[in-house]
Amino acid sequence: MEQIATVVPLGRIELEADIVVPANAGRLVVFAHGSGSSRRSPRNRQVAALLNRGAIGTVLVDLLTGDEGLRDVRTAELRFDIPLLGQRLIEITDWIGRQPGLRRLALGYFGASTGAAAALVAAARRPQAVHAVVSRGGRPDLAGPALREVLAPVLFIVGENDPAVLSLNSNAMAQLPRGTEARLEVVPGATHLFEEPGALETVAALARDWFQARLSPGVDFRTE
Repeated sequence: MEQIATVVPLGRIELEADIVVPANAGRLVVFAHGSGSSRRSPRNRQVAALLNRGAIGTVLVDLLTGDEGLRDVRTAELRFDIPLLGQRLIEITDWIGRQPGLRRLALGYFGASTGAAAALVAAARRPQAVHAVVSRGGRPDLAGPALREVLAPVLFIVGENDPAVLSLNSNAMAQLPRGTEARLEVVPGATHLFEEPGALETVAALARDWFQARLSPGVDFRTE
């Protein structure tokens, strides 16, 4: 397994990233964190570890620079700037498409909380590159009109005891284009952060199965 600690250069800024690519990987999943989280999120790292064991590469990347992250800690405003987060994810996707060691891998997104909205915005903008999306406890409603343009299969995972987010996910799923594959999985007994015993393991297994079934290794990577 190749572990790569790196930065992703995006014009005048660089974003910190941890990239892991198993030796036999044919798939790659980019994580979009949200609600003040970062690539160090223990929940997303746990999910990423299970994906790695399933021969799926992972990109854990901060969507904000260090200075922006500090500003967000003070103001909590950038975590809800979905246009900014979505654009960053689009640019990260384009960067992946230029990397010889990564562009051969079928690409998907895993978005949590507000990061799920950014993932859906980016998937709508890069339909030729992004072939599957998973939302964990997401706020897909924040993707707005982009929901009506998402073509990639989307798995919505919500805790049973997270009724407000469950309703938002149900409504968002209904806004996807006719013909877009979508499924809503409700994890029994789980709350918003999936902190209950076994809940996050269930999320990780659902995500792994979704990506393994819908990301076809060898698909040409195109961003336009």
